[in-house]
Amino acid sequence: MKKHILWASSGLLLPMVTSCGGSSEIKQPNIIYIMCDDLGYNDLACYGQQYINTPNLDRMAKEGMRFTQAYAGSPVSAPSRASFMTGQHTGHTEVRGNKEYWRDVPMIPMGVNEEFSRVGQHPYDSAHVILPEIMKDNGYTTGMFGKWAGGYEGSVSTPDKRGIDEYYGYVCQFQAHLYYPNFLNRYSKSKGDKEVVRITLEDNIPHPQHGEGYENRTQYSADMIHQTALEWIDNQDGKQPFFGVFTYTLPHAELVQPEDSILQYYKEKFTEDQDWIAPHWSRYNTSLHAHAQFAAMVTRLDTYVGEVLAKLKEKGFDKNTLVIFTSDNGPHMEGGADPDFFGHNAILRGTKRQTHEGGVRVPFIAWGPGMVPAGVVNDHQLAFYDLMPTFCELAGVKDYVAKYTNPSKEVDYFDGLSFAKTLTGKEGQQAHDFLYWEFEETNQVAVRMGDWKMVSKAGKPHLYDLSKDVHEDNDIAEQHPDIVKKMVEIAHSQHTESPYFKVTMPVVE
Repeated sequence: MKKHILWASSGLLLPMVTSCGGSSEIKQPNIIYIMCDDLGYNDLACYGQQYINTPNLDRMAKEGMRFTQAYAGSPVSAPSRASFMTGQHTGHTEVRGNKEYWRDVPMIPMGVNEEFSRVGQHPYDSAHVILPEIMKDNGYTTGMFGKWAGGYEGSVSTPDKRGIDEYYGYVCQFQAHLYYPNFLNRYSKSKGDKEVVRITLEDNIPHPQHGEGYENRTQYSADMIHQTALEWIDNQDGKQPFFGVFTYTLPHAELVQPEDSILQYYKEKFTEDQDWIAPHWSRYNTSLHAHAQFAAMVTRLDTYVGEVLAKLKEKGFDKNTLVIFTSDNGPHMEGGADPDFFGHNAILRGTKRQTHEGGVRVPFIAWGPGMVPAGVVNDHQLAFYDLMPTFCELAGVKDYVAKYTNPSKEVDYFDGLSFAKTLTGKEGQQAHDFLYWEFEETNQVAVRMGDWKMVSKAGKPHLYDLSKDVHEDNDIAEQHPDIVKKMVEIAHSQHTESPYFKVTMPVVE
């Protein structure tokens, strides 16, 4: 084998292993990672949902592995995605909250509307490698479709600079709150793009982005992003492995979609529904038949997943492709969403923005015929930062930490553990001693250690025994001061100071 040393976009020296013929000597699996937006733990039929049809995801679980104790990186979007991308938990990763960069910028005209001249969130650390860079460096072609949320337009961290060959979607997650937007972002080598560009949605911009007239817009972003993802799969020729990240925006608010058969089915099912009338200050538009809208968005998402699996089979890739489906965090309560009606989290406490189980425990399904054992329900505890080492192991990357640590950084953190053994049905899986989260917006810190769960709010720790109290109703911190002390010590050992995202660390009184 020839070993090449390449300069990655982050400035790191990265090794790439290829055969003399230019293709991998090991038949590396294709990997597609589907992360939807704000789907609750109980929102799929295979997890217990009673009102919503999800036949494709149910089949995916039946033919693969369904996890019951999988955790997002954070209870909100941007840091959860950062945890996946960087292999770091929120005590170490650069992006720990939804810090926006579209505020206080000049506005520009776009049809009958005005639009921000710059959009996006806080960028990933350019000196720390992210997952697409690793995969690309090891022979994969890379595509990402959906929400980026890892840097604002023109920043040091946009898809074109971070190992992505083809991108289409929302660079800015705030923009993704509207499904009929003024524009989407694209970076496509095949189309000659040199950087991330805006693609104006010409059929949308003659109509208002908010209020009366919005219903006349026709370019529905979720469908457009999904179709582009399918085209990307269709364009693969099997000569090199591919790594796809499909960060679908469904079923995040706003609750709106085309008036098609999926929506009509639920309108007829929920004959006594409710409307959500948007206040004048809302980022969302009014949603009529809000229950039907939410349910239809989940079924629409399920349809997308079914079409991805069908496309893989059509292309002959299904026997060498790992597909993972999950959600970025727990369910939202915005734009007319009604978690209580659907029982989004079933037995779990809390929703999005909380480090209780309902904010961070997510549905997680792995599918790969001949790779992932079929019909398995697994209780292995994993978090999003475990995906980097897992994908590296499956791709044949040896000792990824040694290869991709940046020597110019005082400490370059990699927090994950590969769960490839679990995925492939092998013995000897290493377990985490603990999992860790922190979140500035609600000033919470959380640690899970075995069945113990500590949730600290504004510095005050609360303790729960998940083996007896998965809903986290009974705070038993006073009965177990030794356990609290140990978990507080873990929290302090995992926290690094951030100039942008501040939390009150727990203390033992």
